[in-house]
Amino acid sequence: MPVPRARTGRPDPAEPTWEIREEGLGHRALADLESVFALANGRLGVRGTLEEGGVSGNPGTYLNSCYEEYDLNYPENGYAFPEQNQVLVGVPEGTRFRLFVDDQPVEPTAGGTHRHERVLDLRDGTLRRSFGWTADSGAAVEVRSTRLVSFVHPGVLAIRYEVVAADRPVRIRLHSELRANPALPERDSDDPRAPSVLERPLLPLRHSVDGLGGLLGHQTRRSGQRIVATVTHLLDGARAEADVDTGPDLVRVAVEAELAPGQRLRVTKLVGYAWSGQRPFDELVAEATTALAEATRRGWAGLRADQRGYLDRFWDDADVVVDGDPQLQQAVRFGLFHVLQASARAGQRPLPAKGLTGNGYDGHTMWDAETFVLPVLTYLRPEAAEAALRWRHATLDRARQRAGELRLAGAAFPWRTIDGRECSGYWPAGSAALHVNADIAAAVLRYVAATDDLAFLRDAGLELLVETARLWNRVGHHDDAGGFHIDGVTGPDEYTALGNDNLFTNVMARHNLLGAVAAAERLPERARQLGVEPAELSAWRRAAEAMHLPYDAERGVHQQCAGFTALEEWDFAGTRSDEYPLLLHYPYLELYRRQVIKQADVVLAMQHCAELFTREQKARNFDYYHRRTVGDSSLSASAQAIIAAELGHLELGYAHLADSALQDLHDFPEQSRDGLHVAALAGVWLALVAGFGGLRDQGDELAFAPRLPAALTRLEFSLRWRGHRLRVTVTGDSATYLLRDGTDRDGTDQDGTDRDGTDRDGTDEAGIRLRHHGTALHLRPGRSRRLPLPALPDPGPEPPAPPGRAPRRRPAGKPVTAIRPAGSDADEAAPPPARPGPAAPVPG
Repeated sequence: MPVPRARTGRPDPAEPTWEIREEGLGHRALADLESVFALANGRLGVRGTLEEGGVSGNPGTYLNSCYEEYDLNYPENGYAFPEQNQVLVGVPEGTRFRLFVDDQPVEPTAGGTHRHERVLDLRDGTLRRSFGWTADSGAAVEVRSTRLVSFVHPGVLAIRYEVVAADRPVRIRLHSELRANPALPERDSDDPRAPSVLERPLLPLRHSVDGLGGLLGHQTRRSGQRIVATVTHLLDGARAEADVDTGPDLVRVAVEAELAPGQRLRVTKLVGYAWSGQRPFDELVAEATTALAEATRRGWAGLRADQRGYLDRFWDDADVVVDGDPQLQQAVRFGLFHVLQASARAGQRPLPAKGLTGNGYDGHTMWDAETFVLPVLTYLRPEAAEAALRWRHATLDRARQRAGELRLAGAAFPWRTIDGRECSGYWPAGSAALHVNADIAAAVLRYVAATDDLAFLRDAGLELLVETARLWNRVGHHDDAGGFHIDGVTGPDEYTALGNDNLFTNVMARHNLLGAVAAAERLPERARQLGVEPAELSAWRRAAEAMHLPYDAERGVHQQCAGFTALEEWDFAGTRSDEYPLLLHYPYLELYRRQVIKQADVVLAMQHCAELFTREQKARNFDYYHRRTVGDSSLSASAQAIIAAELGHLELGYAHLADSALQDLHDFPEQSRDGLHVAALAGVWLALVAGFGGLRDQGDELAFAPRLPAALTRLEFSLRWRGHRLRVTVTGDSATYLLRDGTDRDGTDQDGTDRDGTDRDGTDEAGIRLRHHGTALHLRPGRSRRLPLPALPDPGPEPPAPPGRAPRRRPAGKPVTAIRPAGSDADEAAPPPARPGPAAPVPG
C-alpha cells in the first residue's frame, strides 16, 4: 500500500492560521502590536505603526547596522571596560499619511473610528489595514491600506493607501510624508533591556524634489553612517491636485480631491533606501534611486507578485504543520515568518536580538543568534546562516583585538555588538560570558556538517574555529591531576556570574576544541597557513579530553558551576508574583549567591552536547534545575521543552512549547514593545523539531526520535541536509521520512522496500543516511520510509517548577481568534456610516 502523499508547505488560503488579525484598536498595547505587525527583510524594517499618526507606542524604521555611538561613562572606570555603546537609530520614515476629511484630521486613536482591523498575511508578506471614520460634519470615509517590505527588492518599502467616500461627498486632503528625526514618545523605564533614546541622531546632508517625491540624505553624528531615502507616488482614482515641498528632514506630497459617494482616491507610495558607513554619498544616491526606479517599473501588482512568489518558495521548504492545536499552528508560522524577516536579505550583517522589529537591546546581536536562530537557518535557509557566519568572520580582527585587551589569546567575540566591538558595560554578564565564542564555533560546525560546504570552511570557518580554540586553551588551565578548568566566567544563566567551570561553557568549549582539531586535520594546508602547529592541536585535544564537568555526587546531578548546589536556596514561597522578573526587583548580589536560574543553563548544555550525559543523568539534572528555573528569560522555555520531550514528559514539554510560541502574541504586558523575541521565535521551531521530532545532528548523520503529546495528532516539518530536502511526518504511532529533492513522489511501500522489491539500505550511495530511534536508514531521492514509534518508557514523576512559575496548561484544540487589545473601545466611538458600493475593493 503506498504511503499517502505528504502535504506540501504551500499555504491553504482557507486557514486562519496563515494570518494575524487584530479587531478593534486598543490604546494600551500599541507598542507591542507595532512589533507584532512589523515588516522587515533583514536589511530594512518598518514597525507596524498607524499611517495617520496620532498616538503611537514606539515608532521606527530601521536599517540593519545603521547605528550611532556614544561614550560609556563609568563612575569607576576599569581596565578594558568597553568605551562606546552602539545604538540602532531610526532612519527617515515613509509610512506616514496625514489624512484630513472636511479639514478635520483623522486620528484613529482619538475617536470617530469604527470597524478597525489589521491583518498580517504570512503568505503574502503584507500588512493590510481597514477602518471607517466619521467626521464631526457627518462626512464618512472608508480607509484601506496595504504595505510590504520587499524580500525581492531589499531596499524598498511599498504602501497602497486608499480613501473611499461613503454616502455623501467629502473633501479630502492627504499629506504623504518621508520624515527624518521625528519626535519620539516620552518613556520612563528602569528596565536595562530597554533601548537608549537619542534625540535627532541624523544630520541633514541633502534634500531635493523629484516629480511626486524627492530625496533625503543624512549622516549620523559620530559613527559616520550615511543614509539616503528616496520616495515617489503614483495616483489613481478621483481627479486630484498634488504639490510637493521639502526641507532638511522632510519630503511631503500634498494631495487634494473631492470625492463623490463611493468614489476613491488611491495613492501608491514607494520608498527606496541605501546606507553605508564607508561608501561615497553619491554612490548611495545612485543605489537608492535605482531601487526606486525598479520598484516603479514593477508597479504595485509586480511587487505583490514578487513577494508572494518569494514566500511560496520559502513556505514550501519551511512550513511546519501542527494538527490538533490551531493556535499553536498560527504561532509557529508567525515565528518562522519573523525569523525569515530578520535574516532573509541581511547579507553579511548581524542578526539583532529583536530583528528589525524594534530597537530593543539597542539593536545589538547577542549569543542567541548563533544558539537559536542559526540552527533554524542552517536547516531551512543555509545561505542565510552562511552569510551570518561570514559577518562574524569579517569582525574577527576586532575579536582578536578584544582578546588582546583581555590578555587572552585568539579571539574574544563580544557579548553585545553591532559592528563587532563590545558594547556591554556590565562586566559580569558581558565580557565574562566567554561562551559566545563556543556558540559561534558550534554554529560553524553545524553549518559545515549540514552543508558539507568546504569552500566556507576553507575561507572563513576554519579560522573562526582556530581562533576560538586558542582562546579556550589560554583562558583554561590544567590542575595537578590533569583536569582542565575554565574559571571566572558567566554562562547563559545571568542570575549566576563569574563562576568556575560553568557546565555549559565547559561542554561547549570542549566541542569547540575538538571541532577545531577535526577541521584542521581535514584542511591541513589551510591550517598551516593559519599558523596551527601539531603541538597546538595536541594541546587542544588534551584540554578537551580532560575538560572538567562539575558534578555533585551526593545529589547525583551536574552542577551549573562548581559549588552551585551548595548555595543557599532562593525563597520562592516568599517571592510575590509581581516581583518577577527578579532582575527588576532584586539586586544582583542577592541573585548571584542563591540557587535561582533565569535562563536554562544545564538544560541547554544537555541539549547541545547530549552525548556527554546518560539518560539517567539528564533526568536527574532536568528535575533538579526545573525546580529552580523561573523563566525570566524568553529563551528558557524552548530548551526546557526539548529536554522534557526527550525524557518522555510530553505534556510538560508541550506546555513549555506553548509558552515560548505565544509570548509575543498574547497577554501584551509591554514585553514586546521594543521588538519581538526573535531567538525565542526560532526556539519554537527547535522545540517542535528537536523536541517532538527528536532531531539530533550527530556529525555526518541526522538522528530522530519523534513522539507527540496527546493534543497533537500530526507534526510535519522539512529541513535541508547536504543538498537534499527531507520531510518528516510524525503521527501518534509512526514517522514517515521522505527525501523530496523536488520530485515529491511516493515510491515506497509501508514496509520500507522499493516497489521493485530491492532493499532500501542497498549499495546505492545516493541520498542520505539517518537514524530513527536508533534504527539506521538510507533514503534515496524521491522515496520515503515509514516506521513505527517504539513504546514510551515510563519517565517518572513530572518535575515541578517554582511556585507560580510553571508553564501554563492550555485546553487542546483552542481555535485561532483575532487579537482584541485591552482598552479597545474605538468601535463604539461613532456609528458606522453607510458602506460604499462596489467601487471600493480592498486595494490589490
